[in-house]
Amino acid sequence: MKNSEQVVPNEVLGLLSGESVENPFPLLAKLRAIGSVVPIPNPLGERDRQAWMVTQMDVAMQVIKDHARFTVDPSSIDGRNIRGNFVSHDDSSAPSTFFTGKSMLFVDEPDHRRLRKLVSKAFTPRYVESLRPRVQEIADELLDQVQEQGKMDIVKDYAYPLPINVISEMLGIPQSDRKQLQVWSGAIAQGIGWGRQEPEVAKHLRDFGEYTAKLVDDKRHNPADDLISQLIAVGEDEDQLTEEELISMITLLIFAGHETTSNLIATGTFMLLDHPKQLKKLKADIGLVPSAVEELLRYNGPATSVGPRFATEDVELAGQQIKKGDMLLVLVKSAIRDEGKFDQSEDLDITRKINRHLAFGHGIHMCLGAPLARMEGEIAFSTLLRRMPDLQLGIPKEDVSWQFTLSTQGLDSLPVKF
Repeated sequence: MKNSEQVVPNEVLGLLSGESVENPFPLLAKLRAIGSVVPIPNPLGERDRQAWMVTQMDVAMQVIKDHARFTVDPSSIDGRNIRGNFVSHDDSSAPSTFFTGKSMLFVDEPDHRRLRKLVSKAFTPRYVESLRPRVQEIADELLDQVQEQGKMDIVKDYAYPLPINVISEMLGIPQSDRKQLQVWSGAIAQGIGWGRQEPEVAKHLRDFGEYTAKLVDDKRHNPADDLISQLIAVGEDEDQLTEEELISMITLLIFAGHETTSNLIATGTFMLLDHPKQLKKLKADIGLVPSAVEELLRYNGPATSVGPRFATEDVELAGQQIKKGDMLLVLVKSAIRDEGKFDQSEDLDITRKINRHLAFGHGIHMCLGAPLARMEGEIAFSTLLRRMPDLQLGIPKEDVSWQFTLSTQGLDSLPVKF
């Protein structure tokens, strides 16, 4: 069967159209039953190229780990530049952000190794662990502000400001700029939804790029004790980050440094409130928090998919004929519920022993900030449960508002009372 003749299952169309955004898992289960690799309409609008969803864990790991046959950079195959799918077509003058392909998201070896090694010099495990007392202070300060009210919005009052303040302090971003970052980050979340061309999104991306460029320029002339200044100074054998790479990297750190953690905290809180037996177990033994964080990441983590891969050659994958240049979208949200890899995969079990999940990706493209996100999640949940043990939803769970794209899923808000 030729790629152009592939029949797209109705379940795919339902997922692409955003049906059941609060609970995509029944659709994903149907997709897994159809197959490990399922044809979909090309999210990039390329009619001459087939796209595929990868639904099961083993094949997902195969695609992510096989850098020879599946690349994150389609320009290495045929010169294609996918940046135009993130911003409007008339906005080619937008300054560099991580969408230009100069960030670690869009390059393979050896460029990826070089970028990650340089950044890792300023992002060491020891440095991340040194942030623990300050993360705890921020968590307590945020809860201090709402303690007497008896209610709050987890997203607005806790899940978003905690990681954005942490990453902003790490990077040396002024307090006055942090609310604007939320607007820009929302634009990025929409931009990586694939195929979106809204002019407003493009403007936010352009403004974000301009802000990052000015921030880097200021740090270059006025270095301080922050991560941006370290990234400017870091070098190995005179192999420093170029200006474009630096701006791309900072933009990525700002976005990835809080978006994933914010969704983990908000969605994780909702999942615990929606599973009272698991919540009771966790409150009875706060030592289970690290295990609970891993299970919350597996059960309903922030990522819908990892960055797309593109076939570098014709290849057979799980019985499907993949053509050179075809796009593969690895569905993390499906792989983490794979019945063949997790017992009672549809159940939330905070004591589950997890060997691996894909919430932070895998291999060379695994999230650099995963240790920070885990630490922030552990502190956020333990502090919340310790200080507000009678936490409960402030609205019916059916009224909780979700946002969903092919890249991410999260909550718009989560009113609670205590």
